[in-house]
Amino acid sequence: MTQLVYSKAELLESHPYVKPHVEAGYTLHGGFTADGAYVSPRTLKRWPAVTAWADALKAKGHDQIYCGEKLLTTPTYPSREQQKLLLRHGLGQTFWNSLTTTGVIEARGGALCNIPVPDFQNLVVEDVSQMLVGHLHKGLLWAHGADEAGDPAHKELGAHDRMWFAARDLVFGKNAYPFPEVAASIARPAAAEREMPQIPMMYEQLIKFMMNVLMIEIRAESFFAFCKDVFTDPENFEGRRAEADLAALMIGRIATDEAIHVGYLQGMVSELRALTLKTENGGTVPGHEVIDPVWARIVAWPSDQAKADQRALTRAAIEQQVIAKLGADRAKPFLAEFDSLSNQGIAA
Repeated sequence: MTQLVYSKAELLESHPYVKPHVEAGYTLHGGFTADGAYVSPRTLKRWPAVTAWADALKAKGHDQIYCGEKLLTTPTYPSREQQKLLLRHGLGQTFWNSLTTTGVIEARGGALCNIPVPDFQNLVVEDVSQMLVGHLHKGLLWAHGADEAGDPAHKELGAHDRMWFAARDLVFGKNAYPFPEVAASIARPAAAEREMPQIPMMYEQLIKFMMNVLMIEIRAESFFAFCKDVFTDPENFEGRRAEADLAALMIGRIATDEAIHVGYLQGMVSELRALTLKTENGGTVPGHEVIDPVWARIVAWPSDQAKADQRALTRAAIEQQVIAKLGADRAKPFLAEFDSLSNQGIAA
């Protein structure tokens, strides 16, 4: 019989590693099995559990919500060819900033370890003891936070924050450019507003927060692919080819770790929309009536204008760097070539 009920200890259990994960001077989470394969931390039972819960939901006639690349309507900016042009002329600051900023934002994910998670059985009419939502308070959010910023009890092991820094250091060096200013929040502006008034606020806040995290994780997958393409291009980082290839492996390991985050959050949203939720006035409401409208807004955010504004800010920063590096006269034809390579995307 398929196991559908797990303890917190089981959901946090890691594989037995035969080799630790140490790269670019960083001691990191995860490790390598006897066959040399990298395996993510805390996934010995967590992955089988997420898969089993998804299969059980499907057996009841409910599909998982779509979380694929079709949700992403614009490519990265600068494009891969634009990034190659910048790197060829020693203009790597925007890429260095992106890698650094991503590491900083990953570190903030450690807050998930401290979020109080209510028992969702108090929200849902059906029995959730054998479902993913019935295990959210049994370490699933904690494991996510530890993946991003490290296990608070083992601070010697870096997580995704330091893995991004390691990849950056390999191709550029740790202090290649000044540390960038990182936005205080990347949350959707409407996140603080009531959008699920049918259910208690504490559940609404947590559900919306996790759906927003899910969309961030989905968008991050395109940046993983972008970074790996840039790192593995033999014409980039010609003086650091071995380091660049290792940096690409580092990004691949991060992507491997992040897959479980998309998996369990996809499962959480899919289950909630298939269940019956208790309302604040003592009634009930089909979950899809509560979940679907908000998920649609989260998928659609940021707006086209916000994307264009971000692209313009990135373009302006690149122009300043090009002028400082090449001078005003040489900058004009360079920027014309740069713009000709645009894919009309947004900042990575």
